[in-house]
Amino acid sequence: MDSPNCFGTLLLIEDNPGDVRLIREMLKEGPLDPTVHAVSAGSEAIDFLRRTGDYDDAPRPDLILLDLHLPRMDGEDVLEEVTEEIAEIPVVVLSGSLQGADRKLEEIGDQIDACLEKPLDSDDFVELSRSLQDSSH
Repeated sequence: MDSPNCFGTLLLIEDNPGDVRLIREMLKEGPLDPTVHAVSAGSEAIDFLRRTGDYDDAPRPDLILLDLHLPRMDGEDVLEEVTEEIAEIPVVVLSGSLQGADRKLEEIGDQIDACLEKPLDSDDFVELSRSLQDSSH
């Protein structure tokens, strides 16, 4: 049986602990069940992706879930900083409201693969992961 999960390792960049918990729970409920590594700040995301500082043994993620609204360094800044490190990694932006994020999403559209509105739904995430998997083959 084919597994729908080509995203064994997922990097979640989200500063809200409640959202991190909800996303982890949502992923456990679905058929994908990836290993989730969560960081709460842009600088941590950069260290994770570059495998520096506290993250020198971090795995390379198969998928990145990125909240655009991070303190000090927002998601757009993270994308700009790690362009080379994420060249082959699908990036999905998480937004509390897609309506308010339209302009920012236009600016970073070539750096992301999809956008999901919070709260996430397990079925929507599975459908998105399948479409990303299909487009990567």
